[in-house]
Amino acid sequence: MNLQILKMNNEHLKILTQNLQEYDEFWNTKILEDEFLNENSEYFVLVDNDEIRGFAGLWFNIDEAHIMNIAINRHYRRKHYGTNLLQYLIFYAQKQKKKCITLEVNEDNIPAIELYKKEKFEEVGRRKKYYNGKFDAIIMTKNF
Repeated sequence: MNLQILKMNNEHLKILTQNLQEYDEFWNTKILEDEFLNENSEYFVLVDNDEIRGFAGLWFNIDEAHIMNIAINRHYRRKHYGTNLLQYLIFYAQKQKKKCITLEVNEDNIPAIELYKKEKFEEVGRRKKYYNGKFDAIIMTKNF
């Protein structure tokens, strides 16, 4: 195991867009490319033995960081890669002197919700029927 978290570059983006469905069922190539190019965003890849196992992104406003996505290749889920990325995003947001970090998660995504609770995120609100007009988005925040 040779685990690294690197700032996403154009080569990483190219690899991810070729196989995006292996990582995320909701995002498409255009969304990922737009987010990668957004001047208010920072994207990272988790690499293990020179293979991208996951990616994650933060969006910044004045004093807050917002997790846009944490996506792990479906063949490598439940192996703590998501935990590693989440902990790195928390560290990075703190390093940027943000007051809190926020995210939205599908109410149906129990493993992710449990992970966020373990990292001391608290539910602060909901967006009704946000995902596919069916599932609520739970808004969770961790204050620093």
